[in-house]
Amino acid sequence: MYVERILTPILREAVNAFPAVLLTGPRQSGKTTLLRQVYGDSYAYVTFDDPLERDFALSDPNGFLDQFEGKPLILDEIQYVPALMPYLKMRIDADLLNNAGRLGRWLLTGSQQFELMRNLTESLAGRVAILDLYPLSAREHAPASLSEAIWLGGYPIPALHPARRDLWVRSYVRTYLERDVRQIKTIGDLRAFEQFLGLCASLHGQESRKAGLARDCGISQPTVAAWLGVLEASFVISLLPPYFRNLGKRLIKTPKLYFLDSALVTTLTRQPDGTAALAGPMGGALLEGWVVAEAIKAFAAVGRKPDLYFWRSQDGLEVDLLILAGGRLHLVEIKLTATPTVRHVAPLNRLKTLLGEQAASEGILVCTSTESRSLPGNNRCIPWQEFPGWISNLPGLS
Repeated sequence: MYVERILTPILREAVNAFPAVLLTGPRQSGKTTLLRQVYGDSYAYVTFDDPLERDFALSDPNGFLDQFEGKPLILDEIQYVPALMPYLKMRIDADLLNNAGRLGRWLLTGSQQFELMRNLTESLAGRVAILDLYPLSAREHAPASLSEAIWLGGYPIPALHPARRDLWVRSYVRTYLERDVRQIKTIGDLRAFEQFLGLCASLHGQESRKAGLARDCGISQPTVAAWLGVLEASFVISLLPPYFRNLGKRLIKTPKLYFLDSALVTTLTRQPDGTAALAGPMGGALLEGWVVAEAIKAFAAVGRKPDLYFWRSQDGLEVDLLILAGGRLHLVEIKLTATPTVRHVAPLNRLKTLLGEQAASEGILVCTSTESRSLPGNNRCIPWQEFPGWISNLPGLS
């Protein structure tokens, strides 16, 4: 079953404008499926998951590429052969010198950002368009309920085949630990990293304080920083920075940690099902994380990096999500309640006053109510399932 991806028109634009296009994102998010669905009939295809193809490309890069001379090519999991990048650059530059103008000749996929981005920066800068493909958004595959959205997540296999959910997610975590993590960064104690991964899941929606993580895992703070980088590089988590008028402070204050897929969180924290997870102590954080992940996916779907923050005042008031779009900050509060009240929008009113014209006039409360309605102070509550459509209509995201 193929689900049409919102990114497809942006992908086509990039293919028609750049010699190479790189599609990044977590493993099993649908990158290969998208490229083969759209371009499979006209492109040759090689995956570097195949050790024979990988060895050929590493041992004889020119010989490997020569076999596809004149053909457009999909190179899957390119991070396994970083040494191939300079040879791609030479062929792209030769095309430009010869006025061949072969745009979109090279389509690449990659699941790990560290080594991949470093080699791209060195080799293909200005020659490659980079797009991110995340697991399915609610606009691509609408869940029947919030508990289903939280339990199944967005990865295509569990989202489209719920009976396979438990085995798939457990296998994904195991493969991630035993294969991907070791290829991103040398980690000597895989068991300690597995414990660290589980602890991070329990902190979903909370500030990622390195000292506490280091103490609880028995590792150093520099190790915590490095391992958080590993989780970010492999698209497992996103770190949401706090918003300050002083931009420099965004880089030094503690960000909030969110897993990008709730099925991983519920598995790692041993939730029995989606209903119990929402009713338990992590319920509010799970809804909050789902909204943040949908916001990240909305930016990625139009080929943009997310411009997202949270805000907390010195006296403890907090706005969960600030979205910079169209030159304004759009303020979003997230509450696991079906009965929104004036109290729930107090942080929105406070921050709108502080920001003045920087803030959009209407604040949004995402909750579990059954209908959208106005709230005092030019605020509005919307049901959780309406949030993906609301953000997709913001300036620059539609």
